[in-house]
Amino acid sequence: MSKNSRIQQIQFSELEDKGVSLFIKREDELHPFISGNKYRKLKYNLVEAYEKNHHTLLTFGGAYSNHIAATAAAGFEHNFKTIGVIRGDELANDLDEVIKNNPTLKFASEHNMQFHFVSRSDYRSKTSHKFIDDLKEKFGNFYLVPEGGTNNFAVKGCEEILTEEDHKFDIICSAIGTGGTISGLINSAKKHQKVIGFPALKGNFLQHEIKKYVLRTNNWSLNTNYHFGGYAKISEELITFINKFKRETQIPLDPVYTGKMLFGIIDLIKNDYFKKGTKILAIHTGGLQGIEGMNLILRKKKLPQIV
Repeated sequence: MSKNSRIQQIQFSELEDKGVSLFIKREDELHPFISGNKYRKLKYNLVEAYEKNHHTLLTFGGAYSNHIAATAAAGFEHNFKTIGVIRGDELANDLDEVIKNNPTLKFASEHNMQFHFVSRSDYRSKTSHKFIDDLKEKFGNFYLVPEGGTNNFAVKGCEEILTEEDHKFDIICSAIGTGGTISGLINSAKKHQKVIGFPALKGNFLQHEIKKYVLRTNNWSLNTNYHFGGYAKISEELITFINKFKRETQIPLDPVYTGKMLFGIIDLIKNDYFKKGTKILAIHTGGLQGIEGMNLILRKKKLPQIV
């Protein structure tokens, strides 16, 4: 049974008199812990793991990864052991202290995830046969979920985000990390719809990643102008926008993905990129667990925090 999320029309002061309608699909409300695109990406991976008689899920991520938190929660809820291969072997030096002070790892640990910390250089070779074989030797058999969760099963899950009721929209917008979510949207969009992706990372490599999973070439584009310097990089301008957006709409945005996407969409609307009468649907992909960790970093930098 597919879950569907509610759609909320956005009333935001910066959009007045622009003649463009903006709506947000609240995928962040699908599940309290496995929210947004993580719910979609893990759904068929869990089915596959269960059908192949696996009892352990192993995946990869950084110390504040939404995917690590969601995989830990999904494993806990569906009786899988979980192993998180975490980037940064220095984190293992005083693990109790690290877990106490890192909300993502604390949450994952409370949901019984076992951690394996690796150096940043080793982490770069995480998809190599040798790296995976070494993990199998150490942990035994497991079902491997890629970093960020993107594979064919994830794309299949993300194809279920759009429903028949969503055909009234002209433009579908999504933040992009690994490309799985937008690939599902591209595959399920109607002929008259265009899909725009807003990458959270610098670089153009995502075009190639997305092309592995999509059947269409002419209904999507990436806007690479709103990454704010790269993955997990943010600015005071972005924080101010996220806080203003929440104050006016009551919708929280995460600073790594949805905050940047909404900043980009609203900037484009303000600059008359879309013609009058356009109906835009932005997908809220969740990621809100990352706000607490980002605020810890912002406090250290003496910057304003996300409220």
